[in-house]
Amino acid sequence: MTNASNSPVPKRGLIYLIMAIVARLPLRLSRAIGRAIGSLLWLCNSREAKVTRRNLAMCFPDMPEAERLTLAKQSLKETGVMLMETPAVWMQDMDWLRAKVLETEGCDLVEEALAKGKGMVLIAPHLGNWEVVGLYAATLGPITSLFEPPKNAEVGAIIQESREKSGATLVPTDRRGVMRLLKAIKAGGISGILPDQVPDDGAGELVEFFGRPAYTMTLLCNLISKTGCEALVSYAERIPGGFKLVFKKPCPELYNEDCDESLRALNRSVEDAIKEIPSQYQWEYKRYKCFEEGYQDPYTQLS
Repeated sequence: MTNASNSPVPKRGLIYLIMAIVARLPLRLSRAIGRAIGSLLWLCNSREAKVTRRNLAMCFPDMPEAERLTLAKQSLKETGVMLMETPAVWMQDMDWLRAKVLETEGCDLVEEALAKGKGMVLIAPHLGNWEVVGLYAATLGPITSLFEPPKNAEVGAIIQESREKSGATLVPTDRRGVMRLLKAIKAGGISGILPDQVPDDGAGELVEFFGRPAYTMTLLCNLISKTGCEALVSYAERIPGGFKLVFKKPCPELYNEDCDESLRALNRSVEDAIKEIPSQYQWEYKRYKCFEEGYQDPYTQLS
């Protein structure tokens, strides 16, 4: 098996074995273990706990401190759950995944978008279990996504095998990969992006996110301007026994020809989704990292 860059990677090893064992646990048990891991991260005052508190303080400055601390604890528990449930999402078959999608909202919006024949991009923030979104979307139509393997080649092979099991096509995160992505969207296909992931230097702009400038990728506004595609916000909310898959229309200004206006609408759309289930957002991610000269990194004092 090869990754999106056509370089060979190992498929089996200790990590694979551990993940395969975790994948076979009942979902209720794996989630309980995940919540325990999250509680431990909080009690140990881990890096994840420090970043979570910093992000929440920046994003919700008017929230009472006690409420923010409660949200931070809940968020770390959800992060632990994500860690424990994702091996099953990756390694179980598609029948398992379909059975765990217990509720859906907005699937008619997907049908309407695809019926226009201009292609569709799913805006899937780090909310709930975003891996479920991509796998499920591949059952709705042909999906092509950019894929940059993680540093650990074994984990990269597991992720790629997972995303391809439902028929998805993965392309590298270079110019050639973006061209293939454009071609697929123009042909009426689906793609997905993680809009709150800090892009590479030169691939984004500083745009407000929860009232603070955040380096935001310009990929989506470029895709819309070059293809005329539709976009939907999507996330897989964690509910008892499985997931609720949600599709929502973004802020209409996302389609503005002015890229700055489009980017502001993108971040507002992500904010609106996060506010629905704030405890299931990945607050331990350093969203406010930036490459701009003179920009003060809010995480420098965190050890």
